[in-house]
Amino acid sequence: MPYETAPAPSSSPSSSSPLLAVSGGQLVIAPRTAPVRRASSNPYVRLLATPGARAFTAGNLIARLPSGMFSVSAVIMIAGTRGSYALAGAVTATGLAATAVVAPWTARLVDRYGQARIAVPATAIAVLGSLALLLCVHYDAPAWTLFAAYAATATTPNTGGMSRARWAHLHRGDPAALHTANSFEQAADELCFMLGPALAALLCGALFPEAGTLVSAVLLMTGVLVFAAQRATEPPVAPRTRTGSPLRTRGMPPLLAAFLATGAVFGSMEVVTIAHAGGAVLALQAAGSCVAGLLYGSLRPAASIRRRLLVCLTGMTALMSLPLIAAASTPSVLVLAAALLLAGAATAPTMVTGMTLIQRLTPEGRLNEGMTLAVTALLGGIAAGSATGGWFVEHVGGVQGYAVPICAAALALVLALTGVRVPRER
Repeated sequence: MPYETAPAPSSSPSSSSPLLAVSGGQLVIAPRTAPVRRASSNPYVRLLATPGARAFTAGNLIARLPSGMFSVSAVIMIAGTRGSYALAGAVTATGLAATAVVAPWTARLVDRYGQARIAVPATAIAVLGSLALLLCVHYDAPAWTLFAAYAATATTPNTGGMSRARWAHLHRGDPAALHTANSFEQAADELCFMLGPALAALLCGALFPEAGTLVSAVLLMTGVLVFAAQRATEPPVAPRTRTGSPLRTRGMPPLLAAFLATGAVFGSMEVVTIAHAGGAVLALQAAGSCVAGLLYGSLRPAASIRRRLLVCLTGMTALMSLPLIAAASTPSVLVLAAALLLAGAATAPTMVTGMTLIQRLTPEGRLNEGMTLAVTALLGGIAAGSATGGWFVEHVGGVQGYAVPICAAALALVLALTGVRVPRER
């Protein structure tokens, strides 16, 4: 006998009511629609839900932590065994100068041949340089060997830039997701520079002077191997073209000059604060920047990226006056700590917006090189700011030294206002 479905009720069923049907002589009850999982409202949860994102992020964080450990570990190790902070400072300055020269070339090779093919051997050379420095210090080798060994660490790849390049590849054409990704990366930078020096000092003090350098080398190699193994999220190698250097892109030189001035803000603030109140309170500036970066990434960005950059630089210039006011008005370290916490709130949004603009200006296929040029400008600014801040502390006064980061931030604002131009979205 034929089978028929029951007549539908007069009222239309809801989308969640079951559907009655006959299949193979049996009555089947099935849902009208499959249950839909709601997407999280947290932009960072959605970001890390990207397939493969958690794996390369974990490797990148492991590899990035040593960036805040190497210099501190080297200074403690060399000064502790050789008894000379001047020698320790000269060795680390040499490594910084070598990095400024070598890093853009390493990034260019990464763009041309791929992250995994270049990052792993480049990291191996840098790790060997760190281990050579450790052995030279431990066995009391001549001073010139320390400079040569530490200079070899300049091949360390820009893991933060490679991670940002992966986000740019995975979320191409989605400005909101890229804004969140850049904010996440900047917060990770701040976290590593906040935890790295403390971890290095703890290892060198609790174990032996070479412990910080040794652990840094192991973490760097391990993190890069984990990061490079995630081939599914690696950006494809761009075909070789005659695309010019990012330095020739209109608007890039003024933006890099603004990065140079921003680096001077960081370098001068670090030296002046250490001289005035010790290094412990510096972690609060990094903490403020980390929190501000995460909050900034959860907001919907304004349409005009140039306007965003100018607003951030204006805020940074204004907030950098707080440590000067606190140091001049009261000897309380707690008040200065609160001022540093608030001052750090503008640095991460400025860096996030600046890196987003670097991505916009960099020619196709040269993204790692463009972001590494920005990091190189920052490092040069940090060195110049450290020297200028140290001169002010010694010849003018510790409190007056806080005027240096204010002037550097104002210079960055003027450079961005007069020189930075943004092309239309590609």
